[in-house]
Amino acid sequence: MAIHLGANQYGKAESRVVRIYRDSPRHQIRDLNVSSALRGDFEDAHTTGDQADVLPTDTQKNTAFAFAKEKGVGAIEDFALTLGGHFIDSAPAAEGARIEVEEYSWERIPVDGEGHDHSFVRAGSGVRTTVVNVEGRGDERRAYVVSGIKDLVVLKSTGSEFHGFLKDRYTTLPETNDRILATSLVARWRYDHAGVDWDKSYDEIKALLLEQFATIHSLALQQTLYGMGEAVLERHPEVAEIRFSAPNKHHFLVDLSPFGLENPNEVFIAADRPYGLIEATVVRDDASDAGSAWHAVPGFV
Repeated sequence: MAIHLGANQYGKAESRVVRIYRDSPRHQIRDLNVSSALRGDFEDAHTTGDQADVLPTDTQKNTAFAFAKEKGVGAIEDFALTLGGHFIDSAPAAEGARIEVEEYSWERIPVDGEGHDHSFVRAGSGVRTTVVNVEGRGDERRAYVVSGIKDLVVLKSTGSEFHGFLKDRYTTLPETNDRILATSLVARWRYDHAGVDWDKSYDEIKALLLEQFATIHSLALQQTLYGMGEAVLERHPEVAEIRFSAPNKHHFLVDLSPFGLENPNEVFIAADRPYGLIEATVVRDDASDAGSAWHAVPGFV
């Protein structure tokens, strides 16, 4: 029986990097969660314990903090690309670097109708994400960028139906022409190239996803997700594909008849589990090859 080392990677997960810009009395804040991982020829580290080719995870963590000062923090995609390229150049045994960054947004606390210069409140409209995979060196270098948003909790109180579904002897779900539709959306989109205004693209795609969720008359969460993805690809040629993971946050009508009360779709119980989980990919026919773009991105078909 032969035994060999399979796929592997190592890195430093979830370094909480907060960069405050104090160039003027009106401060700026960038709040990141940075994870890095290297993959390549690290067999000796596993089979014999020889660490000669291993760039320590602590070094990876230190680099993220140092780069926040030396390079600055602009768009998280640029920060991830810079880190990934640096790690490939610093670790000769590395064949690929994966950098994942989440950004938590903060809003200025209003005081006398104006946002305060240096006091903030955490925003609650989703977490911006990017996963960057960098491979190769010099002219052979390739970079793949998958950006997105998670924890985007949305709800529409009408304009959603669910009926005509397959039934068997275990089916108890009633059909409905009027229900609450809610989800905590995860959306990730793969860029076709790196020549993108990352912040502008993100802001526009997020706004478009919200607009489509609100305006599509939904016959199912699947249909809503496809319509959202279709709109993104139609209006953003820089995006090759978009993937969704959407737990259906169920709201069940409460039976108030024991109390002599009618309940015309007004009082619900919000159930946190079990929940339907809908996942879908919407891709353009002429999309570029994904390469390693989706390497180690969990939770997607």
